[in-house]
Amino acid sequence: MFTGLVEQVCVVRSVRRSADSVELTIDLGKLAGGSLIGDSIAVNGTCLTVAKLNGNFATFDVSGETLAKSNVGGLNVGSKVNVELAMRVGERFGGHIVQGHVDGVATIKAIERVGQFADVRFEAETELLDGMVVKGSVAVDGISLTIASMDGNSFRVAIIPETLKNTTLREAKTGDVVNIETDIIVKTIQRQLENILPPKQTLTVEKLKQLGF
Repeated sequence: MFTGLVEQVCVVRSVRRSADSVELTIDLGKLAGGSLIGDSIAVNGTCLTVAKLNGNFATFDVSGETLAKSNVGGLNVGSKVNVELAMRVGERFGGHIVQGHVDGVATIKAIERVGQFADVRFEAETELLDGMVVKGSVAVDGISLTIASMDGNSFRVAIIPETLKNTTLREAKTGDVVNIETDIIVKTIQRQLENILPPKQTLTVEKLKQLGF
């Protein structure tokens, strides 16, 4: 499990592609000292398992399912990625519950700089938006963020200078594709309500509001 608090921006050193998988090698830098083969590490919010360690370089085998759901397949040598080691029991929980199970991707549609802050609007599929609520949490490329507003096909977040400084969002631009993991608590409530509601009714954010959520 992760918290969405990025520990370091790391660089992709090698990408080996096959028909249905990718072998990805990342320079973990100082994070390599706390990593072992078999460890789970969040790379742009995707939970990957360390298959090999060579000094600071960690190699991950990325499955077809992860490639289909995330932006990992688009990474190249030199790409920068957000990295977070798995949370240790007893540590302070500063972000929100992030499983590293990416639900899908969104596209950056607008970036507005306000002093040292930034307002960023992301366009996403209805299925993803239905798992979000205003003032709720969302992980964007593994970064724990709060949803400031939503409209028909997008959501907006306000990003503080500390987050811009220490994540890949500092170099973000319109058109970039980012990984999205919606809040597990919202997903759990949504699933249970779908079991309760009549089978032909679709659960939406609006219906959740009507039900008092």
